[in-house]
Amino acid sequence: MRASVRRRWGGHYRMRNRRTSTPWLWPVCAFLFCLACEGAVEAPVLELPPRPIGAPGGTEIARDLRTLDLRTREERIFAEISRGNVPSWLRQFERVELRGQVRGRSHRVESWVAPDYLAVGSDTDSFLVPLSPQMGQRIADLVGCSLPTPKMVDAIWTSARVRLPPIRIGPDSLMTTVRYFERHDRLVRAQRMAYGVPPGVFVAGHKLDVVITPTVSANPGQVALYGWHRPDGEPIQPLYTAHADSLVVFSHGIRLVARGIVVDGAGRDLLEVLSDPDLAPLLSDEGVIQDPRYPERRKEP
Repeated sequence: MRASVRRRWGGHYRMRNRRTSTPWLWPVCAFLFCLACEGAVEAPVLELPPRPIGAPGGTEIARDLRTLDLRTREERIFAEISRGNVPSWLRQFERVELRGQVRGRSHRVESWVAPDYLAVGSDTDSFLVPLSPQMGQRIADLVGCSLPTPKMVDAIWTSARVRLPPIRIGPDSLMTTVRYFERHDRLVRAQRMAYGVPPGVFVAGHKLDVVITPTVSANPGQVALYGWHRPDGEPIQPLYTAHADSLVVFSHGIRLVARGIVVDGAGRDLLEVLSDPDLAPLLSDEGVIQDPRYPERRKEP
């Protein structure tokens, strides 16, 4: 069964799981059709299967991942997410608004993003999972989402109800290990407790975003990173594209952005807007992104 982002329209529409070779198509089409019919938009819901009874929590999953290589580790994470082993608080998306001018014309964009970075496990035992850009893209495709642009990351940070100061550890040779991931996850959890921020609150600042830029399709084998904002709004990491996509570090986070957006009151597909010269600057400081997705990793011979 495929999963999707679901929207509720006037309380009577629901996008159900369907078998399709393009899993993102159904939620995006449903978004555009229902926007035209209803005119009002409620926050989308990440539609995955219900979390299975007895599914492992984040602590157990992390422990199981410690000895696995990157590909095997990420296949396990994908399997857990696709069967619904994610916290319920991750499923309700939050609204983010962007305003700007392109060629002298003012525009307003409404988008919807996950309230936190991608995690596996239960409501009370979750684990924020750093992932390669390819796996982040694969999960985004599964649920009718995209990864953000750097400009969208800034807007997410500004819109978040709570902005956590980044917690930096290392760097050293262990920063790509699951034990390091677990250590940072525990530190973030303790930070949230100290700030009185329960799970599910729209939060930003505690991870570095894997982003899409015009360069990702032209430079296979690399990852684009941006963000990890300080309290003053300045990112620790300006846009950086020189790392290999196999370098997955404890600080990396995957933020899901719903493909269905609203531009000046009209429903649009995020990826189509990013390829439109008249609208792309609203969402991308680098202008048009013709192919806003990470290509699949080449298989080794």
